[in-house]
Amino acid sequence: MCAHVVVAEDDPQQADLVRLYLEREGHRVVVVHDGRSALEEARHGPAQLLVLDVAMPVMDGLDVCRALRAESSLPVLMLTARTAEEDLLLGLDLGADDYLTKPYSPRELVARARALLRRGRHPAPPPASPSPVLTAGPLTVDPLRHEVTADGRPVDCTPGEFRLLEVLVSQPGRVFTRAQLLEHLHGIDRYVTARTVDTHVMNLRRKIEPRPRRPARLLTVYGIGYKLAREPRGAS
Repeated sequence: MCAHVVVAEDDPQQADLVRLYLEREGHRVVVVHDGRSALEEARHGPAQLLVLDVAMPVMDGLDVCRALRAESSLPVLMLTARTAEEDLLLGLDLGADDYLTKPYSPRELVARARALLRRGRHPAPPPASPSPVLTAGPLTVDPLRHEVTADGRPVDCTPGEFRLLEVLVSQPGRVFTRAQLLEHLHGIDRYVTARTVDTHVMNLRRKIEPRPRRPARLLTVYGIGYKLAREPRGAS
């Protein structure tokens, strides 16, 4: 599997190591050392994968990912020295497809890159018809417009929150385990934890529940996971 890979890493030694391992795998590699150059290569080059360090000069990796996701579905493997869960979730919510925390094994990086390229070459087939607007009581989710409303008012959601709510609204009353929701959120090849789901649920409750501390819509099923109430309602 030969692909054109852009490596954006401001540490020359680390960049050369990543390039060496990817080239041994048979890939063509272009190395850049700042965020703006990474974005230009991703936009105008024949890139099939972007390996993107978060901490870079001129424009950091999170800003690169945010800008890129507004116009492209190019797979992004993010490299970060930040280990706080909020930082990792932010990278995923901005559209990164996978991430590795430093220090990492170059062999693992190559394996992650291989998995992303494989998925990119075998994308899911497009739906036969446009996705309908999903409705559950006072909640609506429009997959095509990426819009959510609760009680008639618009709700701003991150990509991760939107995907989780879309799954729950599509089957009100069904209990989803955290593992099932993680699979819908980020696929099965990610090092993420059940706390990822919990964090999204906590944030969604602030946005869609009349009384977030006493949720009546997005419910916890203790020991299992979460479900959307079959007839989501407001607080009495």
